[in-house]
Amino acid sequence: MTIIDTSTSHLAEAISKSRRRLLPFLILMYVLAFIDRANVGYARSFLQADTGLGDAAFAFGASIFFIGYAFFEVPSNLMLHRLGAKVWLCRIMVTWGLVSAGMMFAHDAQTFYVLRFLLGVAEAGFFPGIILYLTYWFPSQSRGQALGLFYFGLPLALVLGGPLSGWLLEFQGVFGLRNWQWLFVVEGIMASTVGIAAYFYLVNRPRNATWLSDEEKAALEQRLALEDSQKQGHSPTGFFNALRNAQVMKFCLVYFTVQMSVYGVVFYLPTRIASFLDGKVGLSVGLLTAIPWLCALVVTRLVTRYADRTGEHRRMAVCMLSMAAAGIAASALGSSLVPVVVAFCFAAAGFVAVQPLFWTIPTSYLSGAAAAGGIALINSLGNLGGFVAPNLKTLMESQFGDPRAGMFALACVAVIGALMICRLNKQTTDKPQPVAPARAH
Repeated sequence: MTIIDTSTSHLAEAISKSRRRLLPFLILMYVLAFIDRANVGYARSFLQADTGLGDAAFAFGASIFFIGYAFFEVPSNLMLHRLGAKVWLCRIMVTWGLVSAGMMFAHDAQTFYVLRFLLGVAEAGFFPGIILYLTYWFPSQSRGQALGLFYFGLPLALVLGGPLSGWLLEFQGVFGLRNWQWLFVVEGIMASTVGIAAYFYLVNRPRNATWLSDEEKAALEQRLALEDSQKQGHSPTGFFNALRNAQVMKFCLVYFTVQMSVYGVVFYLPTRIASFLDGKVGLSVGLLTAIPWLCALVVTRLVTRYADRTGEHRRMAVCMLSMAAAGIAASALGSSLVPVVVAFCFAAAGFVAVQPLFWTIPTSYLSGAAAAGGIALINSLGNLGGFVAPNLKTLMESQFGDPRAGMFALACVAVIGALMICRLNKQTTDKPQPVAPARAH
């Protein structure tokens, strides 16, 4: 007679239901977050023409977002840990949507700087909050794919955001508004609307989920609790210990290099593609910029599934970040449209896929309050790469008098990041051993 381990089947069903229920909505939230963060790249030429912003002023304004983001990241994530995801993620999305819509008033450099800084403050805690939230629902053996699916939001934001932003930029003079004003207003209101819906849709913990049976709740929470107990031997305990932990600092440095490669491309991809057309960022440019993000969708799904199946998260992360570096460098060398788009396909696929692979490492190392503070610290300090990248790019181009120098510098940073992943402590990069589920009596 075959004995069925009911706790195993309940756990599998709980994970499957949680994936179907939560991830589509979380992806939608991330799509809107990244659209509101990166749409300044599409508005750039029109905003500069109307406001007189120079290239250096635009680079500073685009990047000051990350200063506000970094300062408020850790306290925001601790508030989420204390108040619950549904309340705090709702607050984050509603306020950032309103600030993003307020960008329609950025008629001078000072207002532009202030609003970009406030946008970072409003959005602080969103991304690490989602990463932390996923650790409440998905055990280690399924977390890589859950993170990979969530990261679909990044390429989807740029697949959908490119054409949407390009289309909104066709609304020049409608109801007396400039086209870049329409861009910020519409995309900001979209974020606030979804933020209100998040309060009613999200569930804080498995024990609160009405769509899980009592057996499924028990199986999932037991597995997560056992994994947390496994981490106690080698991970820091408590918030302050996490902040001064050497491994957490290494994670911060690695993520910093990743984010430099991300935003060095995101902020300048539209204008680079436009330079091969008529120089105008519109719908046609938006459609062309969607191609690299479609490639990133496919590669991220394949790579994260392979890494979960084999446990090769670190090795695949090194490969993906190295591929991103090669694509960034090649995009600067291209002299015609097709080679440049192909280069951006490699760059986008590499730096999108490396991120869910990276996050499996610290989430398997940290737990509890240490996870809340540590994940936020990694994300906040890492995202300062988004502040440094456009300024470094501008500085290198000025110093060398060559428009390619900036992208070459960012490619070098990505190579450094790949080398750092190779040197991460093996204890923190090995895939955790599966926890044997308790058998039903």
